[in-house]
Amino acid sequence: MHDAETAEDVVQEAFAKAIVRRTSFRGSGDTTAWVWRIVVNAALSRRRRRRLEALALERTGLAAETGAEPVAVDDDLRRHVARLPKRQRLALFLHYYADMDYETIGRVLGIAPGTVGKLLHDARATLRRAFEEDSDA
Repeated sequence: MHDAETAEDVVQEAFAKAIVRRTSFRGSGDTTAWVWRIVVNAALSRRRRRRLEALALERTGLAAETGAEPVAVDDDLRRHVARLPKRQRLALFLHYYADMDYETIGRVLGIAPGTVGKLLHDARATLRRAFEEDSDA
């Protein structure tokens, strides 16, 4: 993770996931290996999110043009995500933070995987427009 604080956050997040998902452990393997796999997946997910956030900022030109501080960008992102319709927010959360695929998200939300794709597309487009409007202001 290249940052001790981030690594601690990832481990904490992973152990929280392990507790929530403890009933999914089949008991056929080593418990320690199962927990470590969750930690590794959480770390990989965090790295993907960072890359996606950086790419989104790069595409909107926000980071390059305004030199915005990461904390301010995080606050802006949270503010814009909070304004999304509930299903779009849920789809974003389940995809990027819970690391679920479209089919799993569809089962959770009771919708088709194609609808999940449409929700994510619409949410990203709305966020992109919001950041563009912020940079124009």
